[in-house]
Amino acid sequence: MAAIKVVNSRSKEKRPGVDYALVDISAAVIANVNQAVTASLQGSFGGRSGGSPSLPLGAGDVVGVTIFESQAGGLFIPVDAGSRAGNFVTIPNQTIGRDGMIFVPYAGRIRASGRAVEDVQEDVQRSLANRAIEPQVLITKVSSRSAQVAVLGDVNNATKVEVSEAGDRILDVISQAGGLSTPGLETYVTIQRRGRTATVLYDHLIKTPAENIFVSPGDTIIVNRERRTYLAFGASGQNGRFDFEDSKLTLGDALGKAGGLLDGRADPAQVLLYRVVDREFLKKLGVDVRNHQSATVPVIFKANLRDPSAMFLVQKFPMQDKDILYISNSKSTELIKFLDVVNSVSSTASGVSSDIVTVRDSGRDL
Repeated sequence: MAAIKVVNSRSKEKRPGVDYALVDISAAVIANVNQAVTASLQGSFGGRSGGSPSLPLGAGDVVGVTIFESQAGGLFIPVDAGSRAGNFVTIPNQTIGRDGMIFVPYAGRIRASGRAVEDVQEDVQRSLANRAIEPQVLITKVSSRSAQVAVLGDVNNATKVEVSEAGDRILDVISQAGGLSTPGLETYVTIQRRGRTATVLYDHLIKTPAENIFVSPGDTIIVNRERRTYLAFGASGQNGRFDFEDSKLTLGDALGKAGGLLDGRADPAQVLLYRVVDREFLKKLGVDVRNHQSATVPVIFKANLRDPSAMFLVQKFPMQDKDILYISNSKSTELIKFLDVVNSVSSTASGVSSDIVTVRDSGRDL
């Protein structure tokens, strides 16, 4: 179990600020962090094995209705049909209204919205059974406005894509929108579906086929470029903001990009990473989070690089966007700073006394 220390407002060691947890990086922590870092469309909306979603009729769809009779002389096919191509009649195309109904002569108003084509066909056939001669009904979708997916954001041609009966996956509809207009390593794909939202990195979507799930009618897919950066402070080779420039940047990589640890200043036992995590993450580590009412908790991850095993752990610890990396100064460096302050104070004090003597002597000369 990882060493975990919860610091709250009632702790004597607590300084003014927010409650946080201090967690030593270990193999158990890395296993849970990997699960927390990698968002999943499959986990949020279902996997590949579920098959393509059904596409019932809906308001706005344009449908055509064709009625067949077994012989002439019935309701729709006159006796003197002559050289007709077949014993059928096609009703002009119609749009399913907001009330979800369509109209079929002699069958009346039939509910279509939210139902499968086959079910609507059977309803029409039953309604015509006492009027037409062995009627058979065929309903076809001319266009399907209710089964569309909106693709927005950083694509070359933002559009609405009509979902086919064969099923379309996320990458299919993105390609129909002209593909990405931004680098894949900095692009996120978000799906909004029935009040729920899930986001993954485009590069992760490409490399993980299971995440390329089927889209559903009414989905909104937002493709958004977001520059992923982290901050580095303290006794590192360079301080500032750094770009990830990699789909899977680790803590070890981040230390290297920031110039590593300064030999003369850094304390290798105090490499700290500041991040806000979900309460569920801490619960998995066995932390009592009852005092944290919010859904997220500030956490400081600590790596002790004096321990050789920590070198392997930091190469597996994944960085997140907007992480803050801080390398503490060694105790000797802090001592030197203190002595510099003492020296400057004593030098100033002695300087003041010498200035008084100089002024006194100058006054006597006058």
